[in-house]
Amino acid sequence: MYKRVRLTDTVEVPPKHLADVSNERVKALLQDKLEGRMDEDVGSVVSVIDVHDIGEGAVLPNRPGVYYEAEFDALTYDPDMQEVIDGTVVETVEFGAFVGIGPVDGLLHVSQITDEYLTFDGANQQLASSDSDKTLGVDDAVRARIVTKSIDERNPRDSKIGLTAKQPGLGKHEWLESEQRRREQQGESVEEAN
Repeated sequence: MYKRVRLTDTVEVPPKHLADVSNERVKALLQDKLEGRMDEDVGSVVSVIDVHDIGEGAVLPNRPGVYYEAEFDALTYDPDMQEVIDGTVVETVEFGAFVGIGPVDGLLHVSQITDEYLTFDGANQQLASSDSDKTLGVDDAVRARIVTKSIDERNPRDSKIGLTAKQPGLGKHEWLESEQRRREQQGESVEEAN
């Protein structure tokens, strides 16, 4: 879930910028330091928006810069357990599909995509059903639910988000639209019979 949050952090202003310790300068330094970083409490910092307050600077021994504590607003993305998300398949592998959900990727394991048996078609970079014409490949839009989450603050790329698409209303958008059309046609047939 995307959230706008008020945060406080310390930023080092290098000597060459000490004449310009403005909100814009501190914002740029915070953006360099924080954007793309994962934090267990707030999730992934997507963007530093506004700097509200810059504290007094502090000098540390053997460090050339001056350290300022700043209060600022940031846009964050923190995947919530059981949250339903829409994402795009960014990679398919033998064991499932990686789905881009905001600034992170989640794994849609092959056992959590559909009740049909899926095999990996490496030549076409997709998972294909042997029971129907269903396929799931790169750039396909999917709706899934977050069922597991393990955030690695030190290396955000190692964070793990587990997804499922086996519940009603979840799956590849194309499959959901086909199912909706089928239901509408069945509803019209029932109405015509009455």
